[in-house]
Amino acid sequence: MKSQQLRKLAPELDSLRLGSGWSVEDLQKPQIIVESSYGHSHPGSAHLQALVEEAGKGIKDCGGKPANYYVTDICDGEAQGHDGMNYSLVSRDIMAAMIEIHVKATPFDAGVFITSCDKSVPAHLMAIARLDMPALLMPGGIMSAGPKLLTLEQIGKYSAMHARKEITDEQFMSYKRDACPNCGACSFMGTASTMQIMAEALGMALPGTALIPTSSHYLKDAARAAGERALGLAKEQLKPSDIMTMEAFENAIMVHAAIAGSSNSLLHLPAIAHELGIELSPALFDKIHRKIPYLLNIRPSGYWPGEYFWYAGGVPAIMEEIKDFLHLNILTVTGKTVGENLENMRLRGFYEGCRKHLSGLGVKVHDIIRPASEPIRREGAIAILKGNLAPEGAVVKHSAISPKLLKVSLKARVFNCEEDAMKAVIDKQIHPGDAVFIRYEGPKGSGMPEMFYTTEAIASDASLIDSVALITDGRFSGATRGPAIGHVSPEAIDGGPIALVEEGDIIGIDIPERKLDIIGINGELLSPDTIEMVLTERRRKWKSPVSKHNQGILQIYTRNSVSPMKGAYMEDNSNE
Repeated sequence: MKSQQLRKLAPELDSLRLGSGWSVEDLQKPQIIVESSYGHSHPGSAHLQALVEEAGKGIKDCGGKPANYYVTDICDGEAQGHDGMNYSLVSRDIMAAMIEIHVKATPFDAGVFITSCDKSVPAHLMAIARLDMPALLMPGGIMSAGPKLLTLEQIGKYSAMHARKEITDEQFMSYKRDACPNCGACSFMGTASTMQIMAEALGMALPGTALIPTSSHYLKDAARAAGERALGLAKEQLKPSDIMTMEAFENAIMVHAAIAGSSNSLLHLPAIAHELGIELSPALFDKIHRKIPYLLNIRPSGYWPGEYFWYAGGVPAIMEEIKDFLHLNILTVTGKTVGENLENMRLRGFYEGCRKHLSGLGVKVHDIIRPASEPIRREGAIAILKGNLAPEGAVVKHSAISPKLLKVSLKARVFNCEEDAMKAVIDKQIHPGDAVFIRYEGPKGSGMPEMFYTTEAIASDASLIDSVALITDGRFSGATRGPAIGHVSPEAIDGGPIALVEEGDIIGIDIPERKLDIIGINGELLSPDTIEMVLTERRRKWKSPVSKHNQGILQIYTRNSVSPMKGAYMEDNSNE
């Protein structure tokens, strides 16, 4: 064991651990780090200490010694509507770095990583990949829906309605009071839920552990099992690089297509893969989403709250439906293959245990997870668009878009920050047929915040949802619904074409053909060559704005982040 080897190099280590409450016998045991995002930062992390304790029990039962470490995450919901959102994406990279420091500075033989939410799950997976130490991820589960199936992503809609005085103060407060009835990831297929599912689909979480309702005793049972399995991983020396292969990432993208997962996964999966020397191209996401059917009827693209996903059989049930496409012979943290895991889940009655909860809800399995033979859509939810407006690509979740906007020409309305765009929507200055641009919001521009409130303002306005698109080099919440095109690359601050768009330009959107172009100037359609001449002249006159981030972590991140289409992770740009 590595920990025993390093004890000889650092004799003070024994003394310090004994001073922390370890026994002499503990020093001889396999040493397992239990890293979590526990903290009182939001409901996705506030409950995790109970899972840390259960994992510790599992480790002790199998002869190991757990050591608890913590890096609390922030909440995108609490960061919405103010400059705190600029810190959201960079928190992923900083959490990963802090976990790396914890493990590299102190010897451990394996790890259990316990977390629930948007940036913390990808941060933990990035760290796991970077460390390449025997490890597994224990997802922190999902909260219940509120009264009348109320879920948090609806608050953005009600906020816009309240701003337009369509609901009273009392009504708005009642929705806010009831949207988060307990702890766990928010109960819809946002980024938190999506990334828990991605961890399992990658083979890095035990089968059936993504999105277990926090109200269920199964969650603590799963945490204890994760602790037990960590000892097996240490003994077998089964490493993340043995599991998270290119085939595993392809499996995860297939599951992502079937669940209509968050568009933020196109930032996180490439960033995780990068830690292993694997490149996930935008074209790969588009290729896979074209062939995998969209099956999951869960909000925001579908109807039911997120907790129903696990009741219907969770990730194993989705994998069974797309089994013909999956790489079934690749390893997972169980030490068995994907195919062997699926067979074991069936034989041990996993589905019956989950689905007994549906009987009291009056819901059938196929109401939630459609059979592949009768999908919600024949293609997955994500499309990668390219054109003279996005030479490196842009991302759209077309499962949440009106068919009326799949192929359309719109008039550009241009804003250099979200606040101005949001005000224009609320003040009824945006009209049917407009394309709302929000730029200088990419990773280098401002840290790549979400444009959630503006999308909700558009989506909650019946006169706009079928006739207006929002286009940005920023990103969107996993809860986003409606006409939203993000991650436009190159971003504006790098001089990408989105920086050159002017009021009145005609924007061509063709999602079936995967095109995003400027097709006219001042309301007049022009040839591609003429458009290119106009853009060349505009580029000659364009000057990059001075960054407003001149100190702290946002200065470091905005100077060193890569393109959104590569994963928006930080790397050394000093030689550029």
